[in-house]
Amino acid sequence: MSSNLLTVAYIAASILFILSLAGLSNQESARMGNVYGILGMVVAFVATAASSVVTGYTTLLGAILPAVVIGAFLASRVAMTSMPELVAILHSFVGLAAVLVGIANYLGDSSLVGVEETIHKLEIYIGVFIGAVTFTGSIVAFGKLRAIISSKPLMLPARHLLNIGLLLGSIYLAFSYMQSEGTGGLKPLLIMAVLAGILGVHLVAAIGGADMPVVISMLNSYSGWAAAAAGFMLSNDLLIVTGALVGSSGAILSIIMCKAMNRSFISVILGGFGQGTSSSQSSAQQPQGEVNPIDAQATAELLYLAKNVIITPGYGMAVAQAQHPVSEITKLLRDNGVKVRFGIHPVAGRLPGHMNVLLAEAKVPYDIVLEMDEINEDFGETDVVLVIGANDTVNPSALEDPGSPIAGMPVLEVWHAGQVVVMKRGMSSGYAGVDNPLFYKENTRMLFGDAKKNVDAILVSLRENSPALAR
Repeated sequence: MSSNLLTVAYIAASILFILSLAGLSNQESARMGNVYGILGMVVAFVATAASSVVTGYTTLLGAILPAVVIGAFLASRVAMTSMPELVAILHSFVGLAAVLVGIANYLGDSSLVGVEETIHKLEIYIGVFIGAVTFTGSIVAFGKLRAIISSKPLMLPARHLLNIGLLLGSIYLAFSYMQSEGTGGLKPLLIMAVLAGILGVHLVAAIGGADMPVVISMLNSYSGWAAAAAGFMLSNDLLIVTGALVGSSGAILSIIMCKAMNRSFISVILGGFGQGTSSSQSSAQQPQGEVNPIDAQATAELLYLAKNVIITPGYGMAVAQAQHPVSEITKLLRDNGVKVRFGIHPVAGRLPGHMNVLLAEAKVPYDIVLEMDEINEDFGETDVVLVIGANDTVNPSALEDPGSPIAGMPVLEVWHAGQVVVMKRGMSSGYAGVDNPLFYKENTRMLFGDAKKNVDAILVSLRENSPALAR
């Protein structure tokens, strides 16, 4: 393929990637956004494979075909609840690729001299640094999401000084690396990669469970910058553009989520959140009162008699895979004249948009799935709120208790409704490790047990006890 045709193909792929991002910003267009992204990747791959820089097709196919089979097999077996872990481990692959590309590029023959050589060596060093941080950080994130590693933050003494020391060590090694000739800089490059890997481990290990959705988005941004760095090393314009798109969009998403959690991006990176209830919290601020239980049949009666219902799903709904019966309940209630809507917190679940995807999979209409800012003012006029597996995102202590670790975090203010039914397996605290006073409020009823079984029971009760719903 000629250089001009390759440039045109890269421009077309870049446009498709931009259209993909634009499509993914809206539920109705998300499916088409995925199609654009797939087409863009196909164009990019075919154009690169057909270019003059690729010669060993046998070796290329030997690497690609097993990877395609393994990737397709593993991805097809991943449940929606495990999607955050899959994203995290894929980010680690991008980081590792950047490290390996950087080292290989450094060891390869280079005809560059003078300023061009200096810039190229700097590109390699920065690319390996970002890649190493992304690689190890993503592995730790995968371990936390998979519950292999505790979700509690690792609070080492002088942890900030440790981060600064690792960063300064990497900068110091850069001087030795840049002054070396030939392949003499390989040793400082490898030592820096190890230091950057330790930094990645410590950065993510120090971040608590409540901030994990932000961590995933942050690592997504890191992987994008790692890809862009690899693009500079390989002089591949498309890889630079694609990496920049991923890096910038991931950073923007992280900032949006931090704003939704009333957190600063820097404080999330530095860690120290999600440790559990603050030790300075007085006993008067601890949740007090009695829990009022309810059964599925009584819950069905509340829903049927209501005129206005809001459902707020969380990770518990994803784990129980209860989205399909929830969708059926929604349809039955709406057919009977009940106004039903969904309230989605920006960080519900463990991945941005997790709940929206689950509800779309269950064919819940897009127009009744609303974001927190769109629905928060309506809870005071709502008869019944059904909380399915959500905890931290509906915790009133975020607004009422200045001593709470989640103080200031915007939440779905479900307690303003006439009745609140909370579905939980037990009285355990949420992923942030913070107790929830909502469970003890007078207008709250606790429906204990598996969310899928309870939702199925509610659906059966609605059909049996209402002729209008039974049709």
